[in-house]
Amino acid sequence: MSVDNICKYLSEQYPESFINWVLGKTTTDAEILKSELSVEPIRADFVALLRSQERILHLEFQVEAISNPPLPLRMLDYYVRLYRQYNYPVDQFVIFLKRTSSAAAYTDEFITDSTTHRYRVIRLWEQDPGPLLAFPALLPFAT
Repeated sequence: MSVDNICKYLSEQYPESFINWVLGKTTTDAEILKSELSVEPIRADFVALLRSQERILHLEFQVEAISNPPLPLRMLDYYVRLYRQYNYPVDQFVIFLKRTSSAAAYTDEFITDSTTHRYRVIRLWEQDPGPLLAFPALLPFAT
């Protein structure tokens, strides 16, 4: 039995001891969860490797401001998966296609007590149409 397996066994058999040790808090209501973390497939809207810059560009196009899971959490999930797979920094943009006053269209970060993840937001209705009119492929985005 490996050292890792022994540690897993001990922590599962005596969770309160480990919780008290690492958090400095006594608890008696710990529930042991499955340690195998499932990863359901997700598809990003657009991903490109910019070889000369050694970066990845990720674009998400949004019509609706509300999504499930919430967009900030999705962006963190995309980032982690892309970084893990390609080992390059990821520049992320959410492009809102339809005018909305929803707070979700003005949110550009995911924050919990131990993690902060930022991405950029483009709201098409706020964009200067000039640069979009310069490229035929971008004409539909010029408002």
